[in-house]
Amino acid sequence: MGAFRFRNKQNTPCGHNRLPQRWSYKYWGERGERNILETDCSRSHITFTMVYACPVLLLLLLLWARPSLLAASPRTYEDTDRLTGERVQCERCPPGSFLRAGCSSERRSECARCPEGSYTEMWNHISKCLRCGACGRNQVVKQACTAESDCQCECKQGYYYEPDYDSCVRHRECPVGQGALTKGTPENNTVCQICSGSTFSNTSSAHQSCMEHKKCSDSGLKMVLRGSSWHDSVCADCTQLKDAADYLRETIPDFVVYHNMNVKRLRRVVHRLFPEDLEKSRRTSGLSSSELHAEINAWAASATPAQIRQLPDLLKNRAGDWLKNMLDHIETRLPEECGLGNGTEGN
Repeated sequence: MGAFRFRNKQNTPCGHNRLPQRWSYKYWGERGERNILETDCSRSHITFTMVYACPVLLLLLLLWARPSLLAASPRTYEDTDRLTGERVQCERCPPGSFLRAGCSSERRSECARCPEGSYTEMWNHISKCLRCGACGRNQVVKQACTAESDCQCECKQGYYYEPDYDSCVRHRECPVGQGALTKGTPENNTVCQICSGSTFSNTSSAHQSCMEHKKCSDSGLKMVLRGSSWHDSVCADCTQLKDAADYLRETIPDFVVYHNMNVKRLRRVVHRLFPEDLEKSRRTSGLSSSELHAEINAWAASATPAQIRQLPDLLKNRAGDWLKNMLDHIETRLPEECGLGNGTEGN
């Protein structure tokens, strides 16, 4: 839904005027006059007479019924002249106004413009306008309240309206290895897809789509590690060969993110990377997941090839085996792609 009215007793209204606690719209139809809509400003929500439903259903009913109610709303109502006791037909007040003084057999109805912070949407004869609503949590004003209509709200950037919770919920983030097929809007959640073929995503994002793997041949390079759903292809310049561990270095930040290690395990990894730095070991105990990732990335950027070759053993378990297989693959591909017979050069 593109816009909706949200009532929350914890929020302040769009306007600042104090208005009546309860008022009813009147409707004149084939069966005579009756209340069809009541607003309880003390609780700041909308209720229908003898109808109890969730706020979304009420809103949809309001939006569906409003045009017909406006068209069918009569321009007069029947009242009693206080002086003569006779029944008189009085003019209603148009949307955006309220009845300041009723009519008599000698005087027409007197209407007044709704003050700031209040409104009426239909022809009416209520004595005070209705208080403007307020946007709820994680919402922004899409259309400000006017004298003729209540304010309309929508979810703020990064959120969408979730009917099951009747509130704005943060857009889903597509995990590493997936990209946004359809970006989230104020009305709809993000739709993710698994990166396949020649695409990848190395970040968790609600907006980023899968990216194309770089083509090493376009730059005159050789591919020594094929890209996957979570990391880009790794290329080598055969005229300036490096140790296989230097090519593996490029994938380490993405590798750690993809394996989604918890904070406890990330701290153990950092402790193993800096076994002699006692101050750093103490400091890591208070670091968050993102800060621990930054520590590992900084280490990977400055580590020697020999240190990177030790990383699979430091990680242990399946993650260590996986990283070791990637290193072995690079060491196999380098001589094949660059026409070497005795492996690679070390730094």
